[in-house]
Amino acid sequence: MPHHLVRVACAVHRPRIRRESGRARRSREQSVDLPFPSLPHFDMTQLRLTAPMRRQHILDCALPIFGEHGFHDTSMNDIAHAAGITKPVIYQHFASKRDLYSALITELGEEMIAAVTQATGNASDGKTQTQQGFHAYFTWVDRHQDGFRVLFGGAAQRDNEFASRVRQIRSEIANAVASMIVADIDVEEQSLIAHAITGLAEGVSRRLIENNLEFNPDEVATAMGALAWAGLRALNPTSS
Repeated sequence: MPHHLVRVACAVHRPRIRRESGRARRSREQSVDLPFPSLPHFDMTQLRLTAPMRRQHILDCALPIFGEHGFHDTSMNDIAHAAGITKPVIYQHFASKRDLYSALITELGEEMIAAVTQATGNASDGKTQTQQGFHAYFTWVDRHQDGFRVLFGGAAQRDNEFASRVRQIRSEIANAVASMIVADIDVEEQSLIAHAITGLAEGVSRRLIENNLEFNPDEVATAMGALAWAGLRALNPTSS
């Protein structure tokens, strides 16, 4: 997320059981904004922030809640409490919970794309490009595990609007990867291989995140980079 904006701490959101009835969820969505009794509540409404700073603060506070509970089991009350504001303040910046989630997907996707594109663009040869691309990907995942859940979690897969945006993000990452493939093959085959490489990175990351496995991003990137480079070299044995 943009680092030129001043960061404001978010309240710790309360843990809760994810499974609940539709009636209970609707009741919670419609409830008034009261602080959770077991946690201290702080009022951010009196803190003077610019509109971009306030918007970023809401996104920052919403991310870990969406990451833990998912889109459907997160309410605007939860986000307002974490941000130390009231729901009307959120609606000054986002038309709906869907709008807020979509903004997160866009922002997170831009960050991941920038990380991979910059890493691969700075490499001097194909092997280094492959290694640095995987290193950038897994380093981003390690530092933004909630972000990975938002980008590639259930809501982003099942919801047509969210899924469409995530497909665009995958394609843009694959475009950055495609430059690694220097074999004498047509553009369609090059794109197919690039998507396979990004799918490898996403699949490994998904297993690590969903199973709460501790991992060293450097070690994972080295292993996956070696695997991918072996395949790329097989396509073009003269590549270095």
